[in-house]
Amino acid sequence: MSQAASTTTTRSRTQSCTVGKMNHAAVRRVKGGLMTGIMYACAAFTVLLLVGLLGYIFVRGLPEVTWELLSTKPSTLKGTIGILPNLLNTLYIILLTLLIALPLGVGAAIYLTEYATNKTFSRVIEFATETLAGIPSIIYGLVGMLVFKQVLGLGTSLLSGSLTLVIMILPTIIRTTQESLKTVPQSYREGALGLGATKWHMIRTIILPSSMPGIVTGCILSIGRIVGESAALLFTAGSATIIAGNIIEAYSRGGGTLSVALYIYAGERAEFEVAFAIAAILLILVFLLNCAAKLAQKGLSRKYQ
Repeated sequence: MSQAASTTTTRSRTQSCTVGKMNHAAVRRVKGGLMTGIMYACAAFTVLLLVGLLGYIFVRGLPEVTWELLSTKPSTLKGTIGILPNLLNTLYIILLTLLIALPLGVGAAIYLTEYATNKTFSRVIEFATETLAGIPSIIYGLVGMLVFKQVLGLGTSLLSGSLTLVIMILPTIIRTTQESLKTVPQSYREGALGLGATKWHMIRTIILPSSMPGIVTGCILSIGRIVGESAALLFTAGSATIIAGNIIEAYSRGGGTLSVALYIYAGERAEFEVAFAIAAILLILVFLLNCAAKLAQKGLSRKYQ
């Protein structure tokens, strides 16, 4: 009898363990399905928020975009509203800022990743760049106004605004490029050096083409910040709407960008139709510049293949 009772007890324990495992597996499946549903819901909410935001801006802004708005400058005497000076100033600032910031940022990232041997120094520089990336733009505008406008005597000009934006976007370019360089396998470096390539030749022909997507990402993020910046440019570049005769004259005088014009029309003049038109133009401009950056990336990749 004792042996039969022991067998019965063992079977009951086995059955209870099996049931417990089945219940645990069912709970895990329910939790997994719940978390998957939450993630899909968050992704759908993000996409809907983006679509709704863009759709609202385009619906309200595109009907107000006219050739007269794009090709004229504002005039109180003629009663016209034009954003041609703001559009040109935006392109001028993007061009000069990227021409200065991209070589500096990419060069600094290459040095920190490939050449720097002092790890403490590298960590200090990385901490400094991360700190600079979190400083409010109004602080950059104040520093740019004191340093570039007053100390260096550049005055209120697009050059002062561009130099201020260079300092603002350098951390973004350095960090994105540095992280992209770190993703290149070490075997690429060892193989190139083992075949007799110099370090600079290895970096130029192997490392940089392999990390080009990260560099382009930093460029795209920088373009977005340049186009959307208004606080720092109000202190340094001003808000004038004068069309310069040439590019050198343009950089030596002040001028408002599209984001500055958006702030003025929406915040000071309460002309929201024009403000939404400028917002739609800004989105289209950023999209075109991002497409140009992607095309440049593909062209450089094919060149070094």
